[in-house]
Amino acid sequence: MAKDHNHGHPNRSRSTVSTGGPQTPAGFRGELSREANTVVDASWAGSAPPQYGVAPRIRIGASKWFNLLWLLPIGFVLLITAVAVAKGLRGVPAVADFIRQYPGRIVPPGAEARAGFPAWIGWQHFFNMLLLIPIIRAGWAILADHPRLYWTRHSTPGKEWFRMQKPVPADPLYTAKQDSITLPNGVGLPGRRHSIGLARWWHLGMDTLWLLNGLIFYILIFTTGQWLRLVPTTWDVIPNALSMSIQYASLNWPTDDSWVAYNSLQVMAYFITVFIAAPLAFITGLGMSPALSTKFRWISRVFSIQVARSLHFLVMVWFLLFIVMHVSLVVATEALRNFNYMYADRNSGDWYGFWVFAASLAIIIVIWVGVTPFTYRHPRTVQRIGFALIGPAQRLFEHLDSKPGQYTEKDISPYMWHNGKYPESTEYKTLLATGFADYRLRVSGLVQNPTELDLAQLRNLAHHEQITQHFCIQGWSGVAKWGGVSMQTIIDLVQPDPEAKWVIFYSFAEGSDGGIYYDAQPIEQMSYHLTMLAYDMNNAPLSYGHGAPLRLRNEVQLGFKLVKWIKGIEFVSDFSQVGGGEGGYNNDHEFFGYRQSI
Repeated sequence: MAKDHNHGHPNRSRSTVSTGGPQTPAGFRGELSREANTVVDASWAGSAPPQYGVAPRIRIGASKWFNLLWLLPIGFVLLITAVAVAKGLRGVPAVADFIRQYPGRIVPPGAEARAGFPAWIGWQHFFNMLLLIPIIRAGWAILADHPRLYWTRHSTPGKEWFRMQKPVPADPLYTAKQDSITLPNGVGLPGRRHSIGLARWWHLGMDTLWLLNGLIFYILIFTTGQWLRLVPTTWDVIPNALSMSIQYASLNWPTDDSWVAYNSLQVMAYFITVFIAAPLAFITGLGMSPALSTKFRWISRVFSIQVARSLHFLVMVWFLLFIVMHVSLVVATEALRNFNYMYADRNSGDWYGFWVFAASLAIIIVIWVGVTPFTYRHPRTVQRIGFALIGPAQRLFEHLDSKPGQYTEKDISPYMWHNGKYPESTEYKTLLATGFADYRLRVSGLVQNPTELDLAQLRNLAHHEQITQHFCIQGWSGVAKWGGVSMQTIIDLVQPDPEAKWVIFYSFAEGSDGGIYYDAQPIEQMSYHLTMLAYDMNNAPLSYGHGAPLRLRNEVQLGFKLVKWIKGIEFVSDFSQVGGGEGGYNNDHEFFGYRQSI
């Protein structure tokens, strides 16, 4: 819901505003940190100390939690039990007859003529493995930044179904950034606490290459007939897969001939992985994009950001289980022949394929070990490459203006996380103590009418309301009702010059490395219907924790770009001379991007 009006408030009308007061954009810039970080060292991100969470656990019922580490001994017991049961079942005549009737393998028509694996499958297999490793590791680092998963659209503490962190403390100003945890460097990519900016470049950049690799794979399997290896063509695949499960579990494995056709259990596993899990990873990824979810409501209705995050996580779990089972069975069932199938396109039991596999494994290990220290030493390189890969999509998505009306007051979240470093300056504390009676918003730069507005004048401008969902880069979300002034109203008031291309929002708050927080926004987005300056939240004035007296809302961007505690706005031709020159405080210091519509 969004609306603009001049009704419903006593004496509300367009007021006369001051356009001749002192303008001090240089003063704002003087409060900025003028350096952009170029390495991740001990002082990075305000020297935030490591913070380790708890073992992963899932909620059982309303308040009980199950530690997933218990799955290790439980799984071992179940595995031993499954072997014993399967061995016993194979001695039952009915089961033996079932296995004879459904031996586990269905040979599709023409399989003999298509026997073997083309070289491109081996290369695709290698590239897929090469890309999935950084994708999964960076995904873990992203999850560690908000180590909780929910099934509701809201991110209310205590309502999560999965967590890797302690319960949220009672402190009402506890922030999402405080909740982030550290991962070992060999696990997360990278492992440092709140290194989500760099983790996202790895994750999204490699996603782009993975999707391209997958698209090529789809084209090739359907043009060469290789899809018949992966797609069940008869319902008999189900009893045959059950038969293979019993045979595998009994450790009395049948003679396999994957050179001609996979067994039914393999077909089902590959089909789920290639045609269900992979597309679902892509679709749920889109469900976490603020621009796409706000524009294409069917995505957000089906995959709200929290449902999308949870399903995305479960897809990752599937991939990990598939990789572990796949590699285990490759090694346990005629390893040399299997290596030759995949890496040498030959049906033999010699060592050639193994050495090709060993060489590819050595490359993967070197990359696994090297990417984290490389990321810490050359974070700007990671950022530039990541943006080169995902940037075209982000530039496309950020032009997707959206219409109001997706949410109503019944959708408002019961809890909205706090975030950011709170203002601590004497100037802000004095304003807060006096109810912001002396507050002035200064709008300056490349405009025809430089303007100062106090809160009364802001409230007397055309009122704008919207109920929208907040997308934090860390992964939490919430729906709130915002009241304030459309940025289009500010645009109409100050009349930007034609050369004004960016709008800089300055905050009273300092960033973690010193200097006040700021962010650059493209001027065209200031005319979007859901871009506004909010002074109310859920029918009450903004609280201290949520950005009083004024904060930005731009619903095609992630939350870190929605500056809170705003004290000034400046229209500029470019942002290269503002702060560290990267387009925002988190861009300068924590390697975020100035385009973050995904």
